[in-house]
Amino acid sequence: MLTEPVLLSCLSRYWGLGNVEATVHDGGMGSQTWFVDLGERRWVAKAVAPGDGRQLAGGLAIAARLDQAGIPAGAAVPAAGGQLAVDVGDAWLALLTWVPGHALTGQDGAEQDLIGRTLAEVHRALVSYQVAQAQRFHWVDPTADYLTLRPWLRPAISAALDALAAARPDAMTWGLLHADPSPEAFRLDPATGRCGVIDWSYALYGPLLYDLASAVMYAGGLDRAQALVRSYQGEGILTATEVEHGLAPMLRFRWAVQANYFAWRIAGNNLTGISGPQDNEKGLEDARRFLTC
Repeated sequence: MLTEPVLLSCLSRYWGLGNVEATVHDGGMGSQTWFVDLGERRWVAKAVAPGDGRQLAGGLAIAARLDQAGIPAGAAVPAAGGQLAVDVGDAWLALLTWVPGHALTGQDGAEQDLIGRTLAEVHRALVSYQVAQAQRFHWVDPTADYLTLRPWLRPAISAALDALAAARPDAMTWGLLHADPSPEAFRLDPATGRCGVIDWSYALYGPLLYDLASAVMYAGGLDRAQALVRSYQGEGILTATEVEHGLAPMLRFRWAVQANYFAWRIAGNNLTGISGPQDNEKGLEDARRFLTC
């Protein structure tokens, strides 16, 4: 964990930024983040654990590619030595471009339409782009020890994996993913009308349906996310057949990912980015309600 004095020292040493104000943000569960302000200028500082530096580098490469394509993505500001992320001992630190605007909620048709279209634009911009650090889909291990945390966990996750395998993810359309496109990751700038996508913490290569299923999960499920799915499909990234046959099992798998993640956090008492253990418990309970209904 970086302290504020260490952060300020690193910003001065590696980015030449002195006399800045740093305000804790910590909007994510896998990193520390701060708003960094100097007069009217703003950035976001992000720090990840030493072992996550390679993954962060992959995410920053994707953000740079999207910025070049005209999609604001919070690209990293190079340090004095040209690095996008700096090893500062206790963490890897990156300074990200501020993406102006407000976060979406995904709770009305207009916002769902924008999320669907923007997600499709992201996938289109990343076609054929490769990142050496990209992790390959998928990573859920049904034999993991921490899945003994609740009696329902291992059977529910195993059933979701079986359903996914039957849908043949290897035959789906693959590409680089955001992996967690919650509404808060989409930022609309009223001044320009542009919608950006932030929080590129790592690079994941897998079925594009995984991103769509994630967006549907956050929007409240298939019944509530019809506008989002329609707008995404309207961009022609995936065929109607692929979405029709693959989205439901992928959504089930996405909930299995949630269950796996929060079980892992609870087992290790990981409280990064949350107010207390009850937040981990809520995440696990939300997954249980979907997977065992």
